[in-house]
Amino acid sequence: MGDMSNSDFYAKNQINEGNHEAGFGCSVMELRSLMEMRGPEAVVKLQDDYTGTEGLCKRLKTSPTEGLAGDQTDLDKRKEIYGKNVIPPKKPKTFLQLVWEALQDVTLIILEIAALISLGLSFYHPPGDSSGEFCGAGAAGVEDEGEADAGWIEGAAILLSVVCVVLVTAFNDWSKEKQFRGLQNRIEQEQKFQVVRGSQVIQLPVSDIVVGDIAQIKYGDLLPADGVLIQGNDLKIDESSLTGESDHVKKNADKDPMLLSGTHVMEGSGRMVVTAVGVNSQTGIIMTLLGAGPEEEEKKQKKVKKQDGAAAMEMQPLKSAEGGESEEKEKKKHTGSKKEKSVLQGKLTKLAVQIGKAGLLMSAVTVIILVLYFAIDNFVLQKLPWLPECTPIYVQFFVKFFIIGVTVLVVAVPEGLPLAVTISLAYSVKKMMKDNNLVRHLDACETMGNATTICSDKTGTLTTNRMTVVQCYIGDVHYKEVPDPAALPTKSMDILINSISLNSAYTTKILPPDKEGGLPKQVGNKTECGLLGFLLDLKRDYQPIRNQIPEEKLYKVYTFNSVRKSMSTVIKLPDGSFRMYSKGASEIVLKKCSYILSEVGEVRVFRPRDKDEMVKKVIEPMACDGLRTICVAYRDFSSDPEPDWEDENSILNDLTAICVVGIEDPVRPEVPDAILKCQQAGITVRMVTGDNINTARAIAIKCGIIHPGEDFICIDGKEFNRRIRNEKGEVEQERIDKVWPKLRVLARSSPTDKHTLVKGIIDSTLGEQRQVVAVTGDGTNDGPALKKADVGFAMGIAGTDVAKEASDIILTDDNFSSIVKAVMWGRNVYDSISKFLQFQLTVNVVAVIVAFTGACITQDSPLKAVQMLWVNLIMDTFASLALATEPPTESLLKRKPYGRNKPLISSTMTKNILGHGVFQLIIIFTLLFAGEKIFDIDSGRNAPLHSPPSEHYTIIFNTFVMMQLFNEINARKIHGERNVFDGIFRNPIFCTIVFGTFAAQIVIVQFGGKPFSCQPLNLEKWMWCIFLGLGELVWGQVIASVPNSKLRFLRRAGQLTRKDDLPEEDTNEDNDEIDHAERELRRGQILWFRGLNRIQTQIRVVNAFRSSLYEGLEKPDSRSSIHNFMTHPEFRIEDSTPNLPLIDDTDDDSARRRGKYSSQPSSPNKNNNAIDSGINLTIDTSRSAASSGPASPLHSLETSL
Repeated sequence: MGDMSNSDFYAKNQINEGNHEAGFGCSVMELRSLMEMRGPEAVVKLQDDYTGTEGLCKRLKTSPTEGLAGDQTDLDKRKEIYGKNVIPPKKPKTFLQLVWEALQDVTLIILEIAALISLGLSFYHPPGDSSGEFCGAGAAGVEDEGEADAGWIEGAAILLSVVCVVLVTAFNDWSKEKQFRGLQNRIEQEQKFQVVRGSQVIQLPVSDIVVGDIAQIKYGDLLPADGVLIQGNDLKIDESSLTGESDHVKKNADKDPMLLSGTHVMEGSGRMVVTAVGVNSQTGIIMTLLGAGPEEEEKKQKKVKKQDGAAAMEMQPLKSAEGGESEEKEKKKHTGSKKEKSVLQGKLTKLAVQIGKAGLLMSAVTVIILVLYFAIDNFVLQKLPWLPECTPIYVQFFVKFFIIGVTVLVVAVPEGLPLAVTISLAYSVKKMMKDNNLVRHLDACETMGNATTICSDKTGTLTTNRMTVVQCYIGDVHYKEVPDPAALPTKSMDILINSISLNSAYTTKILPPDKEGGLPKQVGNKTECGLLGFLLDLKRDYQPIRNQIPEEKLYKVYTFNSVRKSMSTVIKLPDGSFRMYSKGASEIVLKKCSYILSEVGEVRVFRPRDKDEMVKKVIEPMACDGLRTICVAYRDFSSDPEPDWEDENSILNDLTAICVVGIEDPVRPEVPDAILKCQQAGITVRMVTGDNINTARAIAIKCGIIHPGEDFICIDGKEFNRRIRNEKGEVEQERIDKVWPKLRVLARSSPTDKHTLVKGIIDSTLGEQRQVVAVTGDGTNDGPALKKADVGFAMGIAGTDVAKEASDIILTDDNFSSIVKAVMWGRNVYDSISKFLQFQLTVNVVAVIVAFTGACITQDSPLKAVQMLWVNLIMDTFASLALATEPPTESLLKRKPYGRNKPLISSTMTKNILGHGVFQLIIIFTLLFAGEKIFDIDSGRNAPLHSPPSEHYTIIFNTFVMMQLFNEINARKIHGERNVFDGIFRNPIFCTIVFGTFAAQIVIVQFGGKPFSCQPLNLEKWMWCIFLGLGELVWGQVIASVPNSKLRFLRRAGQLTRKDDLPEEDTNEDNDEIDHAERELRRGQILWFRGLNRIQTQIRVVNAFRSSLYEGLEKPDSRSSIHNFMTHPEFRIEDSTPNLPLIDDTDDDSARRRGKYSSQPSSPNKNNNAIDSGINLTIDTSRSAASSGPASPLHSLETSL
């Protein structure tokens, strides 16, 4: 430490010189070294160097009470010296880097090589004139004048089209990146913080905070910068994001005043002076270590991860753009790979790989057949010798064959699939911004389409969050509206006014309305606003009282938290005694009251039977009107001896009740309609609220969550816990399964209840499908539930930073009806992809078969390489754009959710793909083998190498493209609808692309010439091509009339595509879904399991005898419960990267079944785990894709046996 402080001192002196000219009393480095101190040593350093926080404020030229003056030049100067409060994001990839990435595509590389060989050979002329005659039939046409010179065109055209494909891909990536950055900036601008400037409390964007600002911090904040606490009430901070310690740290000005950026305020409130921002703050320092220049990045990252692994990992999600996002993904849902890959993208990538493999096989076979055919034809049948001078010509043939093979491959590989998802998601995210959904994780958007349950908060989401007191009970009288102040006893009135004014956060205020005649603006905690509004209705003002006792003079504050469910403030009275004001949920505070103020304002005893009567006569009627009831109370303490303020139980007791108020929070007008839409769409809405059960029920009825006469459950947290826990107090899945299906309202729930409910629903194995749960939340305490849910919605206005950090989507208007929009967009993404798939697969099937058979029968693909590339371009890139940007319609909400493991290709789609494929093949083969007779033109088959393009093959190419164009219109509907033109003009992109492609096709055919191997066609032939294309639309209607039920084999084809196209996908992707085969397996083998079960029990007994130590070791290994999985991070290794699972699923799968018995290792049913392991064993051996990594059930069986 010695030399460190020495060098520090040296640095200080140097910088000080510079900085004192600038006029501030401390330099960046001084402050930085101050912020590295913790706890008592920090207090000492503050005292020694700055004479306490006051001195620090002086040297930073700021006032602890009034803040900075807010003068612009001063602010700019501070930004210049101490830096801005932004952490510069990593540099985005340049366009050239993206181009380079796009070039890494294997198929493109093969094509480039082939094209280059072809180019090289076309410039080589064999010596001697007569050689052509000996080299066999193949070379006959080579010497046509001028044609030989044009041999290079094909190679050049291939290269050109490769360039096109690369540029388009790169451009798409680039624009996606740009959108993502925009989104990120938007999220950052959304984040505001309360700062005192010129003695006014204002909301500032986090990036505008400067060193020397006085920031007000409160429960639920994410600290935006480092600072020193000036004054705090009961402040507790969660510093796990920096230190990895999960315990909350108590902060107070005289023991531990250091507040660090990126940490969460879990309780209390206070004020701090900002001492380090941006890159100099603790978060910033770690971020710069992580995100330094790209070359050093790799090295540094490794270093940092070693040094403060926890910190580096945890800090990432805070603010940086890209980096944070992906890290957070990892923490959030463990969704497969590092990039933003959604479940859907995973499925599609897999599908693309499978199709690609099939294409590779086809292309290899094509090449082999062509080469053999050529060799046998020339060297065996015609018995030609291989002449050295003929070698180049033969090589040219082989290159041509190779190019044909590669072309088949190019068409077979649907590069458009991942692209389509990206475009569709990016488009949706952009549009969802307009619908007040700020999407933080791309895949949330698509998961939302599958949601089956929404657990919503009441306050602020279903209701307007404008609290007003409408009833009150004071001095033994129950007033149905706000009483006339004269009617109330003066004593009660004075205590009440003091109590409400002082015992509320001083940041809560009621401001005059923005517009004339509007409602007054409520700032801060809405319930407190309601109470302050009540004072104003009683013609009194709270401000003078607050001015008299400013926040620093409050003796002790017990802030509101989810455990206390009440808030209390202690003040010291002039005579030295203490008075505590308290307010909170009426049933909780009334329990602690022993006295009450009578009608004349005198204190009288409040007996238990008075309490019961009050509950029946006052609180329940208020609650049944949908009011939230709050009780206000107080208690006096003598000054000698001073009470022990830490002993909360004895302090918060023997209170005197002043009054009970009923606060109304009206339902948002658009909510009932939105909830009805959800119910029609097959989504259950459940209300989870901290309110009283009667209030909750009344609101639920108003919203339409429950309808009188239905079979549903409304319970409160206590009852919920009683029903789901066993005698030992452990949560049992099978008990939850009895409760949740009918549960509609959960009242007086703690955050843990919310989390338990969400987890219980997600882990449930009751239905066919796993439930997909969306949760809304605004408080810090909702964090765990938001993280656990499949999609977490945080409130943009009322939400705390912690909630926003844990969420996937932020509702910028806090409105429930925006959630319905999110569902619509989510379903739309899925449908768009299905539309694209239906179109894409038809083209692939047809093009591959045509190229393959054509090549085998006529030694030359009817569709040339360049033409194939063009078809590929319109199919992949343009079609994905056109079909992925279809706007959503209300009809999307009329069907049930798809569920997690529905195959991508439904039976209707299979029917369409096969139907259209057959139609196109019939037409193309007819044209190929009889086209010359029909149109009376020269046949294009068996043309020699380098011969000019024929009209015959041009017609085939043109018809093929026309059929694709019209089939693109058919692809707009995937549920077998008749009217494919429905709403086509609502999607301008689609129309533009279809017409654009059509125009480009005309240009290619008429002027493409040699590079595109096209011969211009006359009008009549064009008409025929278009007519054949239009046939697609008619044929589409024919297919639509064939009912799916008639086509039994199709249902199998649907299954078939499910098993063939997605073999690993269904088995691994959704391990949590049990398909039918498995169910059969289970029934048949239960007896066998029972036997196994017994053996395992006996072995366990033996083990237990052998040594108790061994038992302890055996447990984590056998992974007898999901809890063990969770606590052993070493098993979290992605041993199953190839199958892109949702990492949880390996354990989830076993846990779900286990859940039926119990999820606690210490349950009496321990042996049942053997059954599970047994199940998993059989399933896994029967599955090709069984992963037998350390975390797999197979492993667990071996170890436990």
